[in-house]
Amino acid sequence: MSTTNGQWYPPDWPERIRRLANGELTPVPPRRAATVLLLRDGAEGPAVHMLRRRTSMAFAAGAYAYPGGSVDPRDEREVAWAGPSRREWALRLGLAEGDGTAAQAIVCAAVRETFEEAGVLLAGPTPDTVVADTTGEEWDADRAALVARELSFAEFLERRGLVLRSDLLGGWARWITPEFEPRRYDTWFFVAALPSGQRTRNVSTEADHTVWIRPAEAAAGYDRGELLMMPPTIATLRDLEPYGTVADVLAAAPGRDLTPVLARARLEGGGVVLSWPGHDEFTKHIPTGPTGGATG
Repeated sequence: MSTTNGQWYPPDWPERIRRLANGELTPVPPRRAATVLLLRDGAEGPAVHMLRRRTSMAFAAGAYAYPGGSVDPRDEREVAWAGPSRREWALRLGLAEGDGTAAQAIVCAAVRETFEEAGVLLAGPTPDTVVADTTGEEWDADRAALVARELSFAEFLERRGLVLRSDLLGGWARWITPEFEPRRYDTWFFVAALPSGQRTRNVSTEADHTVWIRPAEAAAGYDRGELLMMPPTIATLRDLEPYGTVADVLAAAPGRDLTPVLARARLEGGGVVLSWPGHDEFTKHIPTGPTGGATG
């Protein structure tokens, strides 16, 4: 493999792409997932919270990403809710009209995973408030129980008398893992401001490092090959660069196109061309030879 940047590119992709093209590989159905670009204002503009996945992880090991993960079936359980209705969220997320149950599960997953992996909770005792502090032994015990799936998010919110603040989230993008990947996710990307009084913590069992970083700085690190990232991560970082404040980002969210981005692989010139529609920078040309690498 040859590359000049930090694009995550597993060595088994060329062979898996060839198998898919030859009808020898059956795509795995993608699991629904959610991830959150947590933002805060700084002297030079917004910064985003990122974590580096442990090298022992089966998926995207060593890559920089945002807090997030798969939808838990229990995320469909009824919760106290503030913000746009579940049906409005279903329409915004591109789900079947009126599928509020699925929409709630995705939004709940976004809020739950942000709490599990960053210690930040987008919920409050009333529809117009947010908890000011999520540190302490009792909060940590609840967070650990959520991670271990010993406690559902609905049970957690009910026990603490909290309302999920869906209005603090903005839909930003949607990416689906390529069909040739063994682990596939249909992931909605959200933006949210770090609530006043709360702070992020490196509490994720999946990360070995966390950082607040300006999108342009993170993108420059990727371009130099210093920061490893998957295409959706660097794409969403580049999309954040024009905005001067977190408020500007949140104001832009309702107008964002949430049409799913799915990689395509086609046979061309004796090789395979891997591309992501609308994102030419990720295009890879893969020779069909047994030892051929990918070139950008």
